[in-house]
Amino acid sequence: MKQQRTSTARSITDGLKLHRHLVRSPGRTHTVITLRPGTRARFSTNRFHETWHVLSDDHGSRLLGRLLWGLSYQARPGTVVLIDRAFLTPNPFDAEPPDPILVVPGWCTPFDDRTAGQLKRRLPLSKPEGTVRWQTFGLDRTLEPAALEGWWSRYHHRRHRGRVTRSHGLVVLTPSSPDEARAWALSATGLDASGPYGTDYTYLGPYDGGYDGEIQIFRRFRPMVTVAGRARAHVLSRQEGPVDPDVLRPAIWREAETVRGEAHLRIRVWRDRGYELGAAAAAMLAHADVTTLDDLAAIGPVEAYRRMRAAKVQGLDLEMLWAMEGAITYRDRRGVGTDRRRELRAQLGEEPVVTAAARTSRLRRGPTRPGFRAVPVGR
Repeated sequence: MKQQRTSTARSITDGLKLHRHLVRSPGRTHTVITLRPGTRARFSTNRFHETWHVLSDDHGSRLLGRLLWGLSYQARPGTVVLIDRAFLTPNPFDAEPPDPILVVPGWCTPFDDRTAGQLKRRLPLSKPEGTVRWQTFGLDRTLEPAALEGWWSRYHHRRHRGRVTRSHGLVVLTPSSPDEARAWALSATGLDASGPYGTDYTYLGPYDGGYDGEIQIFRRFRPMVTVAGRARAHVLSRQEGPVDPDVLRPAIWREAETVRGEAHLRIRVWRDRGYELGAAAAAMLAHADVTTLDDLAAIGPVEAYRRMRAAKVQGLDLEMLWAMEGAITYRDRRGVGTDRRRELRAQLGEEPVVTAAARTSRLRRGPTRPGFRAVPVGR
């Protein structure tokens, strides 16, 4: 199968080149549109809070938006879009394997469990029938702020009927109309993970006590996948490690914090019947004579930081200051606003001069278990 040129592998423009396959089954033929080998985007899937998630970064969400927008105009009966194994990666939370993603135009292509099973048995697809140009006329123009506001003002009153389901190992996105496919496309394309939390999301389908589907992106999607994979391997390598998925997943989440060198930033954790200091945070805060959350609240994050700095606690940086502030104000550290951070910095005073060698040694960013190297993410 022909490989894309490196120069076009990241291109997401009108007229994107895709592969076309004909998949024949008793009584029907489907035209399956797939990404070309070499495409740089990667996706994953998982189910959380009763919602199927399609996961990627901003590049992936823009590509998914192109696929949805083009499908809204180019769909013919029997047309589907497939994102298969070559473009999938384990999920960035616990590195569980993903499912192939299928986009079905619900207004013209019937697709049931039997059809899903027949298609799944044919995967992976090879030897395409040809290449198609995926036209997305009007998408870029509609994304202009004035045009986008006008589009949504015309669309917002329409009922959402699309759905996201899983069938025979496929996560199936089924917009119910061309307009709904365009709405999903605009929502996906407009996602922006540049904020303080490094993530953004949009729901898919109607609300019924929850949503069937969600597209979520992360600024550091690929590093997160790498960290999750290492954390999973480490947890599974332990003797008598957890087997039950409901126990295994949280264990991997905790281990991922250690891999990232961020375990010490979990200041407030729920244990038994109340909140306590996290184990790694408690080890650092012991140098500041802080043994409980009440102790931390009494002296405040700035004084606790000064004491740890005076004790030359390894891995101490300003992220710990934000984390302590968040812990005593019931916020995530990334929710501590810019103005409050300036106030805390002003109260703290100037940091001691750090040499280049010392700065390099602090890339670990936190205490880790001996023999297990922490990997700085996104640096």
